Amino acid sequence: MLTLSSRLLVVTDRHQTNGRPLVSLLQRVLAVAAPAIQLRERDLSAGELVALAREVQAVTASPGSQLLINDRIDVALALEGVGVHLRSNSLPVPVARQLLGAGRLLGVSVHGVAEAMQAESQGADYIVLGPIYETPSKQMFGPPLGIHILEKACSLVRIPIIGIGGVTASRAREMRRAGAFGAAVITAILGADDVESATRELLDAVTAVP
Repeated sequence: MLTLSSRLLVVTDRHQTNGRPLVSLLQRVLAVAAPAIQLRERDLSAGELVALAREVQAVTASPGSQLLINDRIDVALALEGVGVHLRSNSLPVPVARQLLGAGRLLGVSVHGVAEAMQAESQGADYIVLGPIYETPSKQMFGPPLGIHILEKACSLVRIPIIGIGGVTASRAREMRRAGAFGAAVITAILGADDVESATRELLDAVTAVP
């Protein structure tokens, strides 16, 4: 089974970069670390997303960072070696796996322990669970799950679990102590004034021994 090569997952949103170009920000991130990158630009057409993914792939290829396309299996298949991250209401994991094949990374977002266990049983390579903490970007999924739900999921699921939602460096450490493999962030890095320092701080947090 494939797995994430980094404990830090950077989820993109080019509308939350304080007006700065996304690809140049990712270059700054990759200058100090090699996180996995989930390209999550849901308002783009397939053609636009492929074009942007190729730009991102060009800057991620050298440092060896993994690239995942949010939900769009067709776009991922148009690119070499790119994985897919499914939304919680997307195609079932077995269907996505059949389309992708065994050689590409497949993750899925979940919002509870039962969903996490189901995703594992169906063949996901990793899980993103959240929101763990309060965050405006995840309010549609209800109140935050809290650290105890994360801890319970990590005790029952063997594949990597990434916590998301309101993540800071101190919270990333707390999630690691609860058993999480790592943390996923959007604005904590892409919205930071000092992108490099924010990346180092979060990477240190998720790689520290719990």
